[in-house]
Amino acid sequence: MSETEGTTEPQSIDFIREKINADNASGKFGQRVQTRFPPEPNGYLHIGHAKSICLNFGIAEDYDGVCKLRFDDTNPEAEDQSFVDGIIEDIAWLGFDPDDIVYASDYFDQLYDWAESLIERGLAYVDDQDAETISENRGGFTTPGVDSPWRGRSPEENLTLFRGMRDGAFADGEKVLRAKIDMNHENMQMRDPVLYRIRRVHHQRTGDSWIIFPTYDWAHGQSDAIEAVTHSICTLEFDSHRPLYDWCLEHLELPHEQPEQTEFARLNLTHTVTSKRKLRQLVDDGVMSGWDDALMPTLRGVRRRGYPAAAIRAFMSHIGVAKTNSTHDIELLESFIRTELNRTALRRMAVLRPLKVVITNWPEGQEDAREAINNPEDESAGTRMVPFGRELWIEQDDFKLDPPPKYFRLTPGREVRLRAGYFITAQEAITDDDGNVVEVHCTYDPETAGGQAPDGRKVKSTIHWVSAAHAIDATVHLYDRLFTEPHPGADGSDPMASLNPDARETLTAAKLEPILSEVTPGQVVQFERLGYFAADLDDPAVFHRTVGLRDEWANIQKRRQK
Repeated sequence: MSETEGTTEPQSIDFIREKINADNASGKFGQRVQTRFPPEPNGYLHIGHAKSICLNFGIAEDYDGVCKLRFDDTNPEAEDQSFVDGIIEDIAWLGFDPDDIVYASDYFDQLYDWAESLIERGLAYVDDQDAETISENRGGFTTPGVDSPWRGRSPEENLTLFRGMRDGAFADGEKVLRAKIDMNHENMQMRDPVLYRIRRVHHQRTGDSWIIFPTYDWAHGQSDAIEAVTHSICTLEFDSHRPLYDWCLEHLELPHEQPEQTEFARLNLTHTVTSKRKLRQLVDDGVMSGWDDALMPTLRGVRRRGYPAAAIRAFMSHIGVAKTNSTHDIELLESFIRTELNRTALRRMAVLRPLKVVITNWPEGQEDAREAINNPEDESAGTRMVPFGRELWIEQDDFKLDPPPKYFRLTPGREVRLRAGYFITAQEAITDDDGNVVEVHCTYDPETAGGQAPDGRKVKSTIHWVSAAHAIDATVHLYDRLFTEPHPGADGSDPMASLNPDARETLTAAKLEPILSEVTPGQVVQFERLGYFAADLDDPAVFHRTVGLRDEWANIQKRRQK
């Protein structure tokens, strides 16, 4: 599936594709293109991952190449099979199909053998220092590192000790294997990085057969090489790791040509946090019901909320691939979502905060049905019949006993149009002891069926409605920004300090037209005048507001042009 599907904008050639074009022109890699998407299964994918997914799978598709899904399962304490299953599901939902699903743990034997080859050539050594001491002795950007007192061990001794690490002769954390590079290197990643550590933790795939596990820097590049990856595409935070990536590969006998790492800017969105640690905190603290909560910026969360996969792909194509980090307005993403849903979503009527309307001149017991358009953007969607009767539900905001200036909806003595229905005029408001309007009595003009007056008179407002006798009950969740600050935590503070306590509003008395009982899980419809709403994946009597109807991005653009 093309990552540009859902947009009419031409796909520009980004700097990564320019590099691939140059490689192909020179015959590098035999004009073969292979990428990979390598998540760690320690959480679910978030919206930021979608950019890397679209890029890696999109490049493979553009060049008739290969893209594999590889799980970087080298940190068993935090990993779980449920994350593996969820990631596979999320990638499929986004619209991509890996050529193969592989795991870094598939290569543990080969990675171990390569580590022994480094030891035998004096390029790696076993260190007895603890993690805190190793970190301290690395120094800083203006401070030289300090050699480990164990750095001078002979290859023979290091090989014996490393095999002892593998065989369980030492306690967790007692020893590590480090590459022997340069403790004064200007790149901190090159100051004798750790390649293996001892961890007696059950691994989801290898069980208890391994008690030493490779670090990311040791497993990543070598996994690329084993799989015959040509272009290893990473986000910018791995820029400083590239010299180590190359160093490791250059000192090994590889089964294929050496892959090349290229970095691109990750996706940042306003009012959003995509740190797995912070997202896990939201779940663990009970702020969210789970990783798939509709407020979460995970792919599972936005799917529940109703974001179309096609809109996400179109958005990723639009923002392109850059070499420097930047933050995109979440309103831009929502604009793509709104555009896609405007094209595809059926129109339905729902009243979220109901107020009873009684049409006093409607014959008692008489029922009617009004024809309504399903989607004005798609003629093939046809029409539907909406039940109509003496008693209706309208929105509380659509009636004011004492209207403010320029209020054109229903007020005493004013006539309005009911969507696909009749003209009605408010005659009387019934209030409770506190003065709250609880019922409005209206009359209707039977000559205005379909919303047009034969005498040509005009009304200034059209409101939606639901037949009280036929309405179905629903719970509706409305959402605001998850974080009040546009750039939560950007100043070094805890982003959780700007968590929006009013990000979710739940309405439990919503009234829906009866056809909404037929929605399928996850289906998004437009509640007319209110926005786009997704039927919950588990409970079809629950709806989540996906986005409103107002295009906030257009307003932002206008303000910026002034």
